[in-house]
Amino acid sequence: MLPKLHYISQGHTAKEHLENIQRACTSGAELVQLRLKNTSEKKILKAAEEAREITSHYQTRLIINDHYKIAKKVKADGVHLGKNDTCPTTARKDLDPWQIIGGTANTLEDCEKLIEKKVNYIGMGPFRFTTTKNNLSPILGTNGYLTILETLQTDTPIIAIGGITLKDVPELLKTGIHGIAASGEITKNFNTISQFNKLLNSPSEQEQVWNPNQNT
Repeated sequence: MLPKLHYISQGHTAKEHLENIQRACTSGAELVQLRLKNTSEKKILKAAEEAREITSHYQTRLIINDHYKIAKKVKADGVHLGKNDTCPTTARKDLDPWQIIGGTANTLEDCEKLIEKKVNYIGMGPFRFTTTKNNLSPILGTNGYLTILETLQTDTPIIAIGGITLKDVPELLKTGIHGIAASGEITKNFNTISQFNKLLNSPSEQEQVWNPNQNT
């Protein structure tokens, strides 16, 4: 089953991203995403190879942002594709069957298109304003997630993303999301990983998060 907490790597350099991935793994992260922007493919490949070594040691799942061919080459657990990246259907033809594909969504229509293309999970956001991403899509807030998920009624796991803090988790879980992705909140203090995991995996919340009887 897809982990409920995704750590999106941060850093000013590839080295900082890798150091933060190491910290996330030692702090109990079950899944990390290497998200290097404005960097050459050669440098991303090198960083991805090192990230795979780190995550393999801790048995942490590794997702590569954007670059599905690099994900295949380093045997990452999968790739996350943004709205302007490669089509998930194209990436699926190249990836191994066990490698997962996530896609970015901001609207109900985005989600429906990704589900048609059989992605393994959807990263939907932003929850609130965040400086982590340029050209930010319209803010969803709790009501946005609730409205979309009530209409969508899907088994495809929805991961909320965008400026999420610990205090947001209980309300977000009530919307029906599967889990959350966090970057800045975790990078500031990697001890929050255990707190996020506790909130996301508590039995009382799981009933709200996941309904196996929902139909795609």
